[in-house]
Amino acid sequence: MDAKDFHFVMIKPTHYDDNGYPIQWLRSAIPSNTLASLNGLAEAARGRNALGEDVRIHLHTYDETNKRVRPEKIARDIRRSGGKALIALVGVQSNQFPRATDLARKFMKEGLATAIGGFHVSGCISMLDEMPEEMVILQNEGVAYFAGEAEDRRLDQVFRDAWAGELKPLYNFMTDLPSLEGEPTPILPTKHIQFTAGSHSSFDLGRGCPYQCSFCTIINVQGRKSRFRSADDLEQIIRDNYAQGIDRFFITDDNFARNREWEPLFDRLIHLREEENFDIKFIIQVDTLCHKIENFIEKATRAGVNRVFIGLENINPDNLLAAKKRQNKITEYREMLQKWRAHGATTYAGYIIGFPGDTKEAVLRDIEIIKNELPLDLLEFFYLTPLPGSEDHKVLLSKGTWMDPDLNKYDLNHRVSHHPKMSDQEWEEAYREAWSTYYSDDHIATVLRRAAAHKKGRPGNKLFLMMWFKLMIEYEGVHPLEGGYFRLKFRRDRRSGLPVENPLVFYPRYAWEVFTKHLACVGVVWRAYRIYKKVKASPDRKAYSDLAIAPMDAASEADLAMIKETRGGTDAAAKSARDASIVKAAKEKALAS
Repeated sequence: MDAKDFHFVMIKPTHYDDNGYPIQWLRSAIPSNTLASLNGLAEAARGRNALGEDVRIHLHTYDETNKRVRPEKIARDIRRSGGKALIALVGVQSNQFPRATDLARKFMKEGLATAIGGFHVSGCISMLDEMPEEMVILQNEGVAYFAGEAEDRRLDQVFRDAWAGELKPLYNFMTDLPSLEGEPTPILPTKHIQFTAGSHSSFDLGRGCPYQCSFCTIINVQGRKSRFRSADDLEQIIRDNYAQGIDRFFITDDNFARNREWEPLFDRLIHLREEENFDIKFIIQVDTLCHKIENFIEKATRAGVNRVFIGLENINPDNLLAAKKRQNKITEYREMLQKWRAHGATTYAGYIIGFPGDTKEAVLRDIEIIKNELPLDLLEFFYLTPLPGSEDHKVLLSKGTWMDPDLNKYDLNHRVSHHPKMSDQEWEEAYREAWSTYYSDDHIATVLRRAAAHKKGRPGNKLFLMMWFKLMIEYEGVHPLEGGYFRLKFRRDRRSGLPVENPLVFYPRYAWEVFTKHLACVGVVWRAYRIYKKVKASPDRKAYSDLAIAPMDAASEADLAMIKETRGGTDAAAKSARDASIVKAAKEKALAS
């Protein structure tokens, strides 16, 4: 073998569906940010000859959501090429750990050094006194773990150890979170982009969060101290990606509004768009108080932000308080959403079902309130899930409370614990019915009417997005965030422990699934398209208004069901009124003096 070649194979694994087949698509939604970041860091390590000038470093990237990973073939290709190799399963979330385990064992069987990193590994190392059993077993089989972040040239040490055949069982950087400023561009080869839904990529500009939400893993994996890239870093990321035809981006920061450098970052994007004519658009994630930051929404939309994901989580203040999400103020929701709407941005919101105070009736009531009183475009639902790496998980584990042992279900789309008030059946029914009622024909028509009434509403775009969400849940059985176009299944890739099906059974069923799903989807889309055409053809569409988009004064706001239906809501409204009175009195006093 030629000892002058080193192959670094980066694989972002998917996870299994309920029948044990990897969730893969002909076209997936958005490329993996982790894969882009690690590839950029690996490119930099290769550029500086991390293994010496006489060793050629070869980089290979696989996003398993849109590309089949065949360990035996990868091993054959490496042996044919010659040299040594390290297989890195990257960005592995808890629900992806079973798939990562199966892949790791196949690569180890081929004699290839293998490592796993990502939120499951980092979260467990951060929060638990002992490594969980599934990790210990795999480590004893020879798989290495990487906890923390790979910036600050940390790959160099991993490469050297793999090259020497001395890979450590654990690389733990959880107490040493690096700066992001000046780090290499997160970027993927164009071969990945062609297998996604458009010229999209993703990157982060900041990591870490100061809040204390008990269900969140980010605060324990990325830390509570925020770290950021600079405006120069951002411009380089855009230019490098734009040069290979990528002009749509998902900025994956958990809360871009908490980035203290948001204004210089937006200003740089505005310059690229308005002075250099870069046709670039962005999706960002923000909190429910972003509209309170002067000029934030105005500059965001000028910078190209046309979709915004908002961590609404719930409209019951008691639930928010129980989850330590004190920063969410339901009295601010309408004003915030109306401001984004006024600037032409499509709004998404995440909504968690299963807080301790929830009942099935209360959940469905709250969804109706949202439909009637909040000008949201898309709402996506999640089970309250004790993810490994979160405070919720640690508390339940310490109490010996039952949690589903199958990590594959920890995708926020499966119930993995019991609820204090709802039966398992009621909780699951509340989750399913929340999706069906929000994406009913009647509410799709309402969202389209709201969009058509606004000059920047883009009702056609709203229709496409609502169809994506509805079809993924109803016909593919996956959460829209992990959806794609044309589901792929490979008979021999089934989860370990499950039998490989007879081809005479597998292929006819797969073909029938494809046919019936697409036939049903055509019917749903056609029905929704007819609604869209009717809305567009309405001569008075610009005059449409309803409670959610109508301007209201403070007194009228207090009459909203969102405020009156919960004790916490009435308390929040009273506090908001007191605060407003104090501010008004202070202003009047300042003017008088």
